[in-house]
Amino acid sequence: MAEEKPVLVETEGGVCWISLNRPDKLNSMTLEMHEMIREALDGAEADASVGCIVITGVGTRAFCAGADVSHLGKLSLGEGRGFSEKGQETILKIIRHSKPVVAAVNGFALGGGCELAAACDFRIASEKARFGQPEINVGLIPGWGATQLLQRIVGPAKAKEMISTGAMLGAQEALQAGLVNRVVEADKFEQEVRAFAESMTRGPGIALSKAKKLINMSLRLEEGLEAEAEAFGGLFATEDFGEGVAAFLEKRKPSFRGK
Repeated sequence: MAEEKPVLVETEGGVCWISLNRPDKLNSMTLEMHEMIREALDGAEADASVGCIVITGVGTRAFCAGADVSHLGKLSLGEGRGFSEKGQETILKIIRHSKPVVAAVNGFALGGGCELAAACDFRIASEKARFGQPEINVGLIPGWGATQLLQRIVGPAKAKEMISTGAMLGAQEALQAGLVNRVVEADKFEQEVRAFAESMTRGPGIALSKAKKLINMSLRLEEGLEAEAEAFGGLFATEDFGEGVAAFLEKRKPSFRGK
């Protein structure tokens, strides 16, 4: 039997479902998966029958737990910047997409997973969802848009707290911070997401597209994302990053020295 794809795409009732499919690894992301998501987004853009896109994770534990830290530890400075830029391509494609994109967050949304959700137009969270940017714990910063997106969603103070401490927000705290639009009971989660997405497909598509474009005009992300990618890549040359990855893999607390 052929190995199942790490990203599943299905269109049903005018909704394109993009599902991250690595539940045994908490749906952690690879660059191959980013490419597959971008292809799915392009397909939904060209498909007149699609009125809404939903991005979610397979299983009940995680939406997406971010990038694989063991893989990051093998990247050079230049490769680190490229890794950031490739992820940012996906973020920008979601933001620039003409159709509404919904993040259905059914569990952990950490690191790149939180960034993927933040790029979407709407975020619906299960009561079991958890959000966080834990990159600081391995001597990194977010590299897929959080330094630019989070401050616009939750405000600079909360964004600094999330990025600087790596602390996780529960679903209700995320709702209070404005990071999610609504929190629903776990046993009603799929039903609520489906109903919301289908309501988008019944709306006036041209008006919805123009509203999204106009609201996002104020973001002006390109310069900030370029600076984020440069800073992210530069951190791969620090001793703290090497210590952070080693500590993560050895399941111990890191001893950072500011070098």
